Amino acid sequence: MDNNVADKLQVMANVWNDVLDAFFLKVNLRRGQILVLGCSTSEVIGQRIGQGSSLEVAEVLLPPLLKRVHQLGLFLAVQGCEHINRALVVEEACVDHYGLEVVTVLPALHAGGAMSVQAWRTFSSPLIVENIQGHAGIDIGDTFIGMHLRPVAIPIRIHVKELGDAHITLAYTRPRLIGGPRAEYTR
Repeated sequence: MDNNVADKLQVMANVWNDVLDAFFLKVNLRRGQILVLGCSTSEVIGQRIGQGSSLEVAEVLLPPLLKRVHQLGLFLAVQGCEHINRALVVEEACVDHYGLEVVTVLPALHAGGAMSVQAWRTFSSPLIVENIQGHAGIDIGDTFIGMHLRPVAIPIRIHVKELGDAHITLAYTRPRLIGGPRAEYTR
């Protein structure tokens, strides 16, 4: 790896840590909840989604997120690309806790993407699920994680809008508000 690439990866790591700091300050996740990550490493490095998967980028981004997820006692679900129907890599403990249905597919660099490959390599007991209902999400590169979030997703706005060349969208979820004009929503 040349110095220019190493410098870019270091800058990206610093920005990513800023994103994570801001995200976790604004989101109120409880132990055992699910954080969904969608990440186009291609978009991060300035290529079209699905055209330049980068394990180097995944190797920079996944460890600091996993560290925070483990500290908070959360489950991380890493979404693959459309070529595996946006299936997610999760830990076996998440499958057991939520009673998820496991499917059979292995993420590959060009069918799943670099981040799902890295998650598969890094998780202690990885499994693949097709559907999940996450409590919050981080979407890097417009990978459309919304299908894997609970029904009422609320965007989180922070000072960072991009990671590398990829647009970032952050969200948390809340329970639905039901009832009519006489309903009360606070305790």
